Amino acid sequence: MYLDEIEISNAIISSYTQKLKDSLESDVAIVGAGPSGMVCGYYLAKAGKKVVLFERKLSIGGGMWGGGMMFNEIVVQTQAKKILDEFRVKTKPYKQGYYLADSIDAVTSIGSACVHAGVRIFNLISAEDVLVRNNRVCGLVLNWTAVEIANLHVDPLTVRAKFVVDATGHAAEVCSIVAKKSAIKLATKTGSLVGEGPMWAHAAEEIIVKHSRKVCPGLYVCGMCANAVFGGPRMGPIFGGMLLAGKSVADKIIRELS
Repeated sequence: MYLDEIEISNAIISSYTQKLKDSLESDVAIVGAGPSGMVCGYYLAKAGKKVVLFERKLSIGGGMWGGGMMFNEIVVQTQAKKILDEFRVKTKPYKQGYYLADSIDAVTSIGSACVHAGVRIFNLISAEDVLVRNNRVCGLVLNWTAVEIANLHVDPLTVRAKFVVDATGHAAEVCSIVAKKSAIKLATKTGSLVGEGPMWAHAAEEIIVKHSRKVCPGLYVCGMCANAVFGGPRMGPIFGGMLLAGKSVADKIIRELS
């Protein structure tokens, strides 16, 4: 068979365009394909919900790829091990209550399961704004990350969703936009972002699932973003709370959609 370059280009353009058009309206739009965002998307899609996930970087996985200081090992606690087991990520015990996993295995296994469950992941796309109607977040304003990096004046496109999940980690990017550009008060003690505290793994892991919840009508926070929004310490290269938070938010949204 002769391979024609134009046919290759046409295949990619046609397929991607259709995928993007089919994603203009969804049940849930997630921003940030780190571990909490992907786990959230997986459980939502597994429950039959239409989910799209936007990641500004070329790669998915957030900080999980690098483990701790580029030692590509991660730690999870006993409560979260069963989530890694569901994704068929190999773990090994370290001491009582501590389990180790290869960060590359974790990211690739979770990412693959996420896509196979039905989540549509779009990388190299940034959320630069939100749609707000009747004091409710109801969609995202998107542009290519390359446009953002180059500071080009290129107008964005929009997608609509019944719920938006901010899983952008320390930056809490979607919540920051809502706090700055709308009259919506976030469900925090200040009505805005409280901010992230210094590292304290035990405290952070205990409260991250509690903080991963609805922050205003139509908008949930998930993972490290939740501690940045509600005020909590960072936890470093232990990822159990991130996984548990993703599942918790998925469960909450599934109940609301039902």
